Amino acid sequence: MENDAQPAADERGPLDRSRLMADFAARAGLSRIEVVDELGSTNTELSRLAETEPDAWGDLAVLVADHQTQGHGRLHRPWESPAGASLAVSILLRPHNASGRPLPTQCYSWFSPLAALALREALAEVAGLESALKWPNDVVVGGLKISGILAHLAPGAHGEPPAVVLGTGINVSLRQDELPVPTATSASLAAARPVDRTDVLVAYLADFARRYQAFCAVNGNADAPLAGGRSLLSQVQDATITLGRRVRVELPGGRRLEGRAAGLDGHGALQIVEDDGGRHTVSAGDVVHLRPANGGYA
Repeated sequence: MENDAQPAADERGPLDRSRLMADFAARAGLSRIEVVDELGSTNTELSRLAETEPDAWGDLAVLVADHQTQGHGRLHRPWESPAGASLAVSILLRPHNASGRPLPTQCYSWFSPLAALALREALAEVAGLESALKWPNDVVVGGLKISGILAHLAPGAHGEPPAVVLGTGINVSLRQDELPVPTATSASLAAARPVDRTDVLVAYLADFARRYQAFCAVNGNADAPLAGGRSLLSQVQDATITLGRRVRVELPGGRRLEGRAAGLDGHGALQIVEDDGGRHTVSAGDVVHLRPANGGYA
């Protein structure tokens, strides 16, 4: 779905803050939303706020930077883009179930793929784009990366289990010559028309909050049926293009593992079957899709 059309200059305007006020937060089920002009990293700042102001930054509090200058992804790789061309948003999660008890921390690994599903829905709604998940934390369009999602732990409030800061970076109106790597794209390039950042943000936050609340209501059980009768595990597996592919996994410590990505386990870890039949479960690592059919994201 890559296209050589260039986003127009007027796409680079600031976010429409009138649409991101307290009334939107209330409708979407968010506890708070703050938009700042410029910030080094929304994840870093929200982690600080979660620790220093825990009562002011509760579950589903959102921090958005109109321009993020020192963003980073997995393995501290830098993530930067021109002002007005991308979205940088972090969400604070202090998950509790319907009875008010904290969710088991074992389910925290599902928050990134849950966010990816929400972004997938937002891109379809706003830009008409069909996207997919690339394990463990990327969203791709036509095989090209459009978003990365990074989660890390933050201090819990008042002795509770750790919170989660969930950061999402989305390429919205980057031009072809501004893409960080050849295997990336932006919403405007892929859709071949201007895509509004505020539209994407509003749709993403609303869908994420809905999915997150449903997941909390089943105590973080990825096998439990959600609205529509399908479990989170089932939805993520259907949306993940890594599954069924031959892959190479770059593991922490420099080790490599090669085989077929057979599925996900109950914690979202990738199950790899080697050529000799050996099976491995991988909870973290960089995945390379081998022999891509269209030269897309590998």
